[in-house]
Amino acid sequence: MSDKEHVQAQIKEWSPRQLTTKERLTKDIRINWQLYAMFLLPVIYYIIFRYIPMFGNILAFRKYNPGGSIFGQGPLTLKYFKQFITAKPFWQAFSNTLILNGLYLLFRFPLTLIFALLLNEIRNLHWKKFVQTVSYLPHFISVVIVCGMLKELLSTHGPINDMIFKLGGEKISFISLAEWFRTIFVSSGIWQSLGWGTILYLAAMSGINPSLYEAATVDGATHFQQVIHVTIPCILPTIATLLILDIGGLVGSGGAFEKVYLLYSPMTYETSDIVSTYVFRMGVESGSINFATAVGLFEGLINLVLLTCANFVSRKVAKTSLW
Repeated sequence: MSDKEHVQAQIKEWSPRQLTTKERLTKDIRINWQLYAMFLLPVIYYIIFRYIPMFGNILAFRKYNPGGSIFGQGPLTLKYFKQFITAKPFWQAFSNTLILNGLYLLFRFPLTLIFALLLNEIRNLHWKKFVQTVSYLPHFISVVIVCGMLKELLSTHGPINDMIFKLGGEKISFISLAEWFRTIFVSSGIWQSLGWGTILYLAAMSGINPSLYEAATVDGATHFQQVIHVTIPCILPTIATLLILDIGGLVGSGGAFEKVYLLYSPMTYETSDIVSTYVFRMGVESGSINFATAVGLFEGLINLVLLTCANFVSRKVAKTSLW
């Protein structure tokens, strides 16, 4: 053995043994057991209420009889997929879902970003906190209460119709008219989520290096130009990430199910019925478990495709993606 090989062998012998992955994990858990204990509860929640129910998707392919196996019985079949694909009410609900969520995204997303930029420009700390508090409060109001407020405000004997009548107009039954549902849904959603949606943007803006603004000022950039060429490019990854998540949920119910279910009626199904409410009616009210499961599975697949496409486009255009 040469002197060089002898020295390398001694170094290897004296150096501490490399821990295996299992040993590193065990050591880390022993040191940070409090953090792992806090992490355990959400993991259990997702396993019980998110992953285990996935086994129920088998009912989209097998017949289910009350009192029988929870995994259905009989051979696998695409019968229930064929049923909802040829059902006109499903495609009406599907188009309503895209339109409602699309309109909501079209108005809420830029307004949230603009509002965050305006909040970031407030220099008076007390006034800024007041504006943030006032804009955040609607987010904490229950959807049930919001829908109750809307019904009272928009009823034929409510304050809005009273004002219209006093101005010489005719009273409008807003809640009962299909053509008004989308306006009510989108406007109330923006009011409730506008302030809360600025939190991530403000957090991203707080991490921008102040020297960038100083350099822009030296170069003669106006305040508006600093926002366009410094602030927005620096928070672009956050904007892209939130947009990807929003696009991925265009067909999903998200928080829309509760509001739609509390506001809609058979008179407004034309513009208000969405996939999640359609699944609820078919599965719970009509007892068509297999049919509703097939529709829900289709909804999840469409969301997965939209999320993947949005992530791909963002990675190519904005150089930012979720994976």
